[in-house]
Amino acid sequence: MPSLRDTILAILFLGLCAGALPAQAQRTSGAAGLGVQAGEPSGVTLKIYNADGPSYDFLAAWSFDNFLFLNAHALFEQPLAIENVEQPVHWFVGPGAYVGIYDDGGSEAGLGISGTIGLDILLAEQFELYIQATPRFELVRETEPDIGGGLGLRYYF
Repeated sequence: MPSLRDTILAILFLGLCAGALPAQAQRTSGAAGLGVQAGEPSGVTLKIYNADGPSYDFLAAWSFDNFLFLNAHALFEQPLAIENVEQPVHWFVGPGAYVGIYDDGGSEAGLGISGTIGLDILLAEQFELYIQATPRFELVRETEPDIGGGLGLRYYF
């Protein structure tokens, strides 16, 4: 499993590579944002942005407790008016679900519901930096609550 240091280096590398791409890409309805998230969980994220309704966020990730999973959320975004900040800032919230595989000496499948709440800021029109908290409740395997979250960067193309 990659360390937090490796994940942060991957985020920086992705940012440098994406910075070399043409700057015409931006976040408009139907745009796809691809990136990475560091935290609990860490992984690869894809967001399909919709200005007039919910956006859709997908995360293929690993957790520090040997849990590989796919997470999906519908995101409802609202702009925030913050003084002296030129870049668009939004807060978001949304319901979701996840499915995953635990590797605790033997492989077991898990399934649950989740939600997410967070903030995102658009940088240079094609980059989105976000921070989010993701409470989860497992329904299959065990019935227990958990919380995750992370810091991520996406590039819209």
